[in-house]
Amino acid sequence: MKSHTVLGAATLNAALKQFPGAAFLLMARDIAQHHHERFDGSGYPQGLAGTNIPLCGRIVALADVYDALTSKSIYKNAFGHDVAKSIIVKESGSHFDPDIIEAFLATEAAFIQTREQFAEGVMALD
Repeated sequence: MKSHTVLGAATLNAALKQFPGAAFLLMARDIAQHHHERFDGSGYPQGLAGTNIPLCGRIVALADVYDALTSKSIYKNAFGHDVAKSIIVKESGSHFDPDIIEAFLATEAAFIQTREQFAEGVMALD
């Protein structure tokens, strides 16, 4: 399970060889490799801490956890926004960058709206 970060980064590195000027591939590689790093250094695959984790990885770490908490899976029912928010906020400074938590709190209405828009895998089409 933990190897998906390294395998994803390797796949995107291969794409970068074909398209070396594609900045979006660099960011995608950093996201793939670092979205399971933790702000306190206890994550994987490299055990990076703080701002040594690329910003895009720190942002996607929170988004990934929010999505996992608010989505139903075979292991659990979906948590509501307030429960997910509480869990995430408690992890400020350990799992998550406190600045990213602050941004999350400032934009939580957008998180709620996006979750509702894509609930149960159904996308609203205009």
